[in-house]
Amino acid sequence: MATNITTSQTIGPFPHEAWRWGVDASATVQSSAPVITISGVIRDGDGKPINDAWIEAWMPDAVAAEAAQAIPGFRRIPSDDDGAFRIQVSLPSPATSGKPVLFATIFARGLIKHQFTAVFLEDDSGLAQSDILNQVPADRRHTLIARKQGNAQYHWDIWMQSDKETVFFDYI
Repeated sequence: MATNITTSQTIGPFPHEAWRWGVDASATVQSSAPVITISGVIRDGDGKPINDAWIEAWMPDAVAAEAAQAIPGFRRIPSDDDGAFRIQVSLPSPATSGKPVLFATIFARGLIKHQFTAVFLEDDSGLAQSDILNQVPADRRHTLIARKQGNAQYHWDIWMQSDKETVFFDYI
């Protein structure tokens, strides 16, 4: 008897326990490069915080700088009770490339298919030449840009729906 396999499904009721190893591996960043923090809140279409979401961040440019890290260039971060999240990011080179500082996969309750996005830093002087950002309509690009809040601190909110929805990408 053949079993039908779906490509994706909701994360279920137990990811906070089952994915703890990924959070523990991401807890302390060991990097030979400067580290910044991107924090924000993940929200649903009504603007309510999502308190059981997960963000997986992949930072390919950080792998070499994080050789001592359990999983170099990878973070798995849960949202807290207020929908807040905080991701530490290694920056092995100045933000002048127009490339995302990280790629993110979003998982959440009721989300049948996880979503993919990218985050850019507002002080990256190469944003105007970004191959990825230039594929996004100009009036939506701001949803992918983390705003500088202070020394090594950036703010980026994720909106799952509404007219503020974060840009999400499909890829094959």
